[in-house]
Amino acid sequence: MQKGQIEVQTQNIFPIIKKFLYSDHEIFLRELISNAVDATTKLQVLASKGVYSKELGDLTIQISVDKKNKTLTIADHGIGMTEQEIKKYLNQVAFSSAQDFIKKYNDESIIGHFGLGFYSSFMVAERVEVKTKSYKKSKGVTWQCDGEPEYIIDENDKKDRGTEVILHIDDDNKEFLEDARIEALLNKYCRFLPVQIQFGTKTETRYEGEGDDRKEIKEEVDNLINNTAPLWKKKPNKITEEQYKDFYRELYPMSMEPMFWIHLNIDFPFNLTGILYFPKLNNQFEVQKNKIQLYSNQVYVTDEVKEIVPEFLTLLHGVIDSPDIPLNVSRSYLQSDHNVKKITGYITKKVAEKLNSLFKKDRPSYESKWSDVGIFVKYGMISEEKFYDKALKFVLLENVENEFFTIEEYKEKIKGLQTDKHDKLVVLYTNDVNIHDSYLKEAKSKGYDVLVMNHVLDNHFMQHLEQKDGNVVFVRIDSDTIDNLVQKDEKTESVLSEKQQEKIKSIFEDSLEDAKSKLQLKALSPDSHPVLITRPEFLRRMQEMQNLQGMGGSGMDDFYNIIVNTNHPLVAEKLLNMKSAEKKGNFAKYLFNLARLNQNLLQGEELTDFISKSLEFIK
Repeated sequence: MQKGQIEVQTQNIFPIIKKFLYSDHEIFLRELISNAVDATTKLQVLASKGVYSKELGDLTIQISVDKKNKTLTIADHGIGMTEQEIKKYLNQVAFSSAQDFIKKYNDESIIGHFGLGFYSSFMVAERVEVKTKSYKKSKGVTWQCDGEPEYIIDENDKKDRGTEVILHIDDDNKEFLEDARIEALLNKYCRFLPVQIQFGTKTETRYEGEGDDRKEIKEEVDNLINNTAPLWKKKPNKITEEQYKDFYRELYPMSMEPMFWIHLNIDFPFNLTGILYFPKLNNQFEVQKNKIQLYSNQVYVTDEVKEIVPEFLTLLHGVIDSPDIPLNVSRSYLQSDHNVKKITGYITKKVAEKLNSLFKKDRPSYESKWSDVGIFVKYGMISEEKFYDKALKFVLLENVENEFFTIEEYKEKIKGLQTDKHDKLVVLYTNDVNIHDSYLKEAKSKGYDVLVMNHVLDNHFMQHLEQKDGNVVFVRIDSDTIDNLVQKDEKTESVLSEKQQEKIKSIFEDSLEDAKSKLQLKALSPDSHPVLITRPEFLRRMQEMQNLQGMGGSGMDDFYNIIVNTNHPLVAEKLLNMKSAEKKGNFAKYLFNLARLNQNLLQGEELTDFISKSLEFIK
């Protein structure tokens, strides 16, 4: 058996770094500024431990562009490097000075971990120059490399402590010499870094005086990029409601005010802080996703957080910051890890606790927000088993009278009258109060209660509840006749003889030849409609789910039943006693179209013809 050590040839690794180190070249700026932040943070740590006793001075990180000389410079006033440290940290690819510092001083606020961030500069630069001076007593040092294995180290006369990284931008990446491009990247990646970052200056306008004496005064001020103490790093009991709202506006300038929020703060078994806001969704959810921003030690990572945030909570907005989230080298993708599952569970638990607290503390306020809150709760119950059990305490059902009930409260309300012959509770619902108005009136006449279930998730939600609670079944009020929605043992007898019923059936079959296979005769209450159209619950629900998934209805649009009420006077008396076969046919078709109109199925030319026929009947 032989053992050996794999050799990495630097002349081969540079082309790989240039092309493949990061999926997006713009990441280089985040990496270099993160290094500058680390250098500054290290100095602050040394000062706090008495290792460095001089004045810290201005620690602002300066970003500057020189279009004429085609350079981009990142300059800090941090710890700096000696010649020996340059050789140790810059000349060894994937050797992290951050790891050394963390081990020595036990400080987890340092950003770097992989020792590769500095080399991202070669993705956009043909030459990289580093001018540095250590906080220790030593001369300034300049390191230069043009993306080949060779490098040059010289002494320089740099007076101030810190490091300047000067990128000589290559011709393929001139975009990074544009002020607007750099400022956009700084705002994206660096807006909450813990060390102040300045990118040149900007012009601000202020006004003095009033009326005719009012003067416009323009002045040049430092263009400071970041908020070094973002709200999520502060203690919740020190934050006002208005500050939470202001921070939301800072994150999402064009959004409506959030309903409420959760401040996350945990240090065991992992470190995590953040603020999650519940936005007003207005009965939508797909367009709202990817609004949570993930940070690691205040460095922006991504807004793709589905690995650490349960699917239903991707509807939330806000910030999560954790140094314990496992990242790959580019920090753009999360890696599988047991901590990720723990974080997911923690966030789910905190959301459930917040919703339950709001429900218990101020139920009327909670109910007033239900049209928006309900999307989160229902989505969570469908997709997260652990959340389902918790949400049973605060999920609400709303009826057509705008009354709200928990599931247990509603089961108690409908028990008895809406218990069918199999001892199942029949929950009646409508997805459109206006279209189903006549069905609602019939249901009310029977004493039934009807829920409003009009959200795109409700089909899935109802089916999930039926599976979880085998004693409940949901039925839309147009899926059957009112006498059959809640199936009982009682049966209504027809006023017509079997022979008369056969005549009625024959009349409708002749006039509705295309739809005769859907025809059924039933003895209903005389107060019900003469003809009704019903859509079987199972097939209609399946169709709507397929439509939601973009699969189309598979031809089920035309699947409905035509119910002729043999006890209605217009059928049992008027239609049956008409002399002319033509009149009987026209009248049967008219009653059928009346039922179609009631279901919003009569449109276009057919609707125009129906109105004309109605006018003829009136004459």
